[in-house]
Amino acid sequence: MASNALPIEVMLAQSTLGHLYLDWQPQPGAYLELDGQTYLVLERRHRYCLKLGKYQLYKIALQVQKVHAPTDKSLLEGRWVIGDISCIHNARSELLRCAINPCGPCEGCKHYESHMTS
Repeated sequence: MASNALPIEVMLAQSTLGHLYLDWQPQPGAYLELDGQTYLVLERRHRYCLKLGKYQLYKIALQVQKVHAPTDKSLLEGRWVIGDISCIHNARSELLRCAINPCGPCEGCKHYESHMTS
C-alpha cells in the first residue's frame, strides 16, 4: 500500500460494496474495477476528521453504478476517454462519446469525420 493512499469506501445505491486503498483519487466519470465487476464513479464525497485542531481528509466515499466498461477507450493527455478520438465529433470525455451518437458504437458510424478531413 502506498504511503499516500487514502481509504476508499465504494457504495452502490445505499449499500457499501467494499473498502479499499488506492494510490489515486477516482473522479466522477472514471471506471473502477472491484471484484471482477466494472463500476462507473458517479459522485465522490470527502470525509474529514478533526485532528490537533485541524480538519484532515481521512476517507473518500464513492457513489458508483454497475456498468459494462466501454471497449473503445483511449488514453488522451493522461485521462481515459471513450469513443474514436480520431473523429471530429468525439467529445474527449470519460462520460460522453460524442454529441451525434452518444451511445455509440463509433465503428461504422455514418457521421464519422476524421480530424484530417478539411
